[in-house]
Formats: sequence, C-alpha cells, structure tokens
Amino acid sequence: MTGIEGFDNDAYLEEQSGEILRRVDESKGRLYLEFGGKLMYDHHAARVLPGYDPNVKVRLLERLRDRAEMILCIYAGDIEKRKIRGDFGITYDADALMLIDGFRSRGIELRGVVITRFEDQPSAVSFENRLKRRGVDVFRHYFTRGYPTDVDLIVSEEGYGRNDYIKPTKPLVVVTGPGPGSGKLATCLSQLYHDFRRGERAGYAKFETFPIWNLPLSHPVNSAYEAATADLQDFNLVDPFHLEAYGETAINYNRDVDAFPLLRRILEKITGDRSPYASPTDMGVNRAGFAITDDRLVRKAAEQEIIRRYFRHGCEYVMGLSERETVLRVELLMNDFGLRPEDRPVVAPARNRLKNVSREDQGDNTTAASLMLRTGEIVTGMSSELMRAPAAAVLNGIKSLAGISDGTHLLSPATIDSIRKLKSAVGNNPLQLDLEEMLVALSVNAASFRPANEGMNMLPQLRNCEAHLTHMPSSGDESGLRTLGINVTSDPLFSSVRLSGD
Repeated sequence: MTGIEGFDNDAYLEEQSGEILRRVDESKGRLYLEFGGKLMYDHHAARVLPGYDPNVKVRLLERLRDRAEMILCIYAGDIEKRKIRGDFGITYDADALMLIDGFRSRGIELRGVVITRFEDQPSAVSFENRLKRRGVDVFRHYFTRGYPTDVDLIVSEEGYGRNDYIKPTKPLVVVTGPGPGSGKLATCLSQLYHDFRRGERAGYAKFETFPIWNLPLSHPVNSAYEAATADLQDFNLVDPFHLEAYGETAINYNRDVDAFPLLRRILEKITGDRSPYASPTDMGVNRAGFAITDDRLVRKAAEQEIIRRYFRHGCEYVMGLSERETVLRVELLMNDFGLRPEDRPVVAPARNRLKNVSREDQGDNTTAASLMLRTGEIVTGMSSELMRAPAAAVLNGIKSLAGISDGTHLLSPATIDSIRKLKSAVGNNPLQLDLEEMLVALSVNAASFRPANEGMNMLPQLRNCEAHLTHMPSSGDESGLRTLGINVTSDPLFSSVRLSGD
C-alpha cells in the first residue's frame, strides 16, 4: 500500500453487508447469491481502486458467517484441461483447494463443492476423491438439457432435476467458483428448482464487482474491466431493461444483458410467479461505487491498469495464447483515453537503459528492467553474465531502500559460483541467475552478511510496486516477481533474438 487511497473498505463493508441482508429478508426463505469475480486476492480490484483490500470480500463473508454458508463450483472441463489462474500461476483445482482452506481458517462454513458439467472426466473424478478424503461433501451437476432454448425441458426432472441437490442449512447460500464459466448461475438455478419442488421458498441475486453499475459507461474503472476481459469479448453497455423500466442509466455488461430474458423466463417457470426483477442490474447487490472516496485517483489508477492489460494481451498474443482481435480491442480502449504505452512510468526507463547500451556490448539475450519503489524512485537493472535483468533491478531496488552503496555486493562470489555449478551439473541450464534463484542466494548470504540481511528485510516493501521488462520474463523471473507481489509488464518480445525473429 502506498498510503494514498481512493476507496473506503469500512464504508464498503457496511453498504455491502446491509444490501445483502436486505435481499435475504426479501427472499422470505433463503437467498442464493451468485458471487462473481475473485473472492480472495482480488488484485485487479486493488489496482483500479487504490486502497481496496484484495480480501475485503472474505471479510464481508466473515461478517455474514452466522447466516451464510458457501457452495464452491468448479467446471469439470477446467480440471481436465488444467486451466491456470494467471495471477498466481496455479490450476483452478489448486485454487479451489486454496479457497477451501481460506474458508476454514476464517470460520466460514463450506456446505460443499459442485463439479459442474460432469461427464466422468478422469481428472474430475480424481479431484472429487481428493476432496472427499479431506472431508468435503462433493456434488455432481451435469450439462443442462434443453439449454438455452427449451425452458420446459430445462426446468424439469430431465434438466435441473438430474443434478444432485445440496440441502442448505442457512438463509444465505453464497455460490462461488475459482473463475469464469464455473457454473455458478446454473448451480443457483438448479438449487432453486429443487427447493420449490420441495415447497420451500428461495430467491436469487448476483454479486459482481465489475462493471460498477453507478459509474459512467466511459469511466476508466469500467473500461479497465473491459480490458481485463478482452479475451472473453465482454463489453459494457447501458442496461436497456433498466433504462426502460425506471428511466435511469445503469451499467452492465453484454453477457448479463443478453442472458436476462432467458433467465427471467427460467425464474418465472421455477417459481410460478412473476420475476421480481425488471432488469439484470436489479439482480445485482454491488455497492462498490458508493465506497469510492477519490474519483480522480481512481480514474488515474484504472488508466494505468488499461496500459498493463495492453502489455499483457500483447505478450499472450505473441505466445499464441490469444487472438489479434483481443489486442486490437485494448488498443481501442487506449485510444479512447489518449493513452500511450509510455504513460506507464516504468516503461521508458527500461527501454532507455537497453537503448543506451551499445550494439557491440549487447549480446543475443541482453535485456533491461525497471522498478519503481514506493518512494517514487525508479531503479533499473541489466542482464549480465551473472544474472537476469529482473534480478539485477530488484537487487538495486533493495539496496536503495536500505541505503546500501552501489559498490557493495550482497551476493558472495562463492554462493553464486555454487549455484552456477549446480545448474551446470544438473543439465544444460543458463548460468545466469533468474530472480527466484537470486532470492535464494540472497537468503543464504543474509545469514552471515549484514548488508545482505538488511537488503532482504526490504523485500516486503516491493509489494505492489511497478516494474517493466524489455522482454518477456523467464519462468523463474515470473515466479519471483509474483512472490514479491510486483505488478510487472513486459514488451512482447522473447529474450532471445533468435526467437524474436530480429
């Protein structure tokens, strides 16, 4: 945290918990709350809303735990494909286990895990067994027959009726998952179907942080959400149902608006009553917009996030992980706000550091990195025979924070030589230390060398700092940057000119 905040977490908790409990009372039975976005470690929200606690939603659930329980959904196909959560570099099934541990450590009751669109996938069966051996109740849901056109089949024993029923024990049932497409909505509707078949009343509502419905369509916070989901082809729009029903402008996104007529029909078919919702915005309980305390600061932070997403999608494109259309969509958002890549403060220093190295001194794999400290100072690092650029930049950063002179070496030659010999002995590995290896070497030296210990003590101050690399990071650099909590971007170039096609 920088100490400069534009979001009030306490006000948010009051607003959000109050709205959810109001919806529970309105349901006159129990409420299924579809909980979208990242439940824990929501770093996107923290970047666009300075001051936002990445775990504030967990704090919200702690407030409500006497009346709430959790259902965790995970799509069987994501387990089978070993889909990765980008900000942590872990699979969705591993993320689900992390969420379960997080619930238990905070006293939040987990009612069970639903494996959605289950088709006896071997990895899904294995995951189911792992959960059961941990004492977790597991339920199977299947592809919904008739979806999305045949409402009579969807709302029948051959549709939602095929799914396992999870018997709730509390009035608020929060349905969440480790990522988009996990089957949260279908799980809520399946539960509603079973409840009404049993003569029990229940309701449905949705909690999604972005887009923020009471911010303008063109607000950078909402545009940053578009940039983040450009690969999903999401886009924000004025909710036409809300505008027609109330004459008020509210912002939603295309998938919710497109799905609303069908969702309303399904709800009416299940309950036998007219839907209580006139618009998809009506379904939402998001109060984040009411906790923004400094709009100017939030706008600036969101514009920086758009630039970050521009770099990320560019790198994913050259790696073959996304389409050119995704990059073009973010470029359009950049143009809408008059943003350039160089408006990210750490971009020019990294590029200039590399540019100032003569062609004769540049090897095939020469790269540069820049790191902005909390003080506003920007330090840089170059790759060398000894280490990679991110490792050099982090070393220079902690030396500056600790007041250690440039001439003081924090890593002893003996430690470096030992690591390099090990890398050489176990295979044809590059002898340069990546950031992860540098941190190990630093910790070894910290035990006996006071400046190394002083430098290591500065590492926590790098969390949420900004960095830029002139080339895409190696796996060891990426892992080290993630461990330190540094927000990093890179130019969409491979570190080897042979791979870059230069």
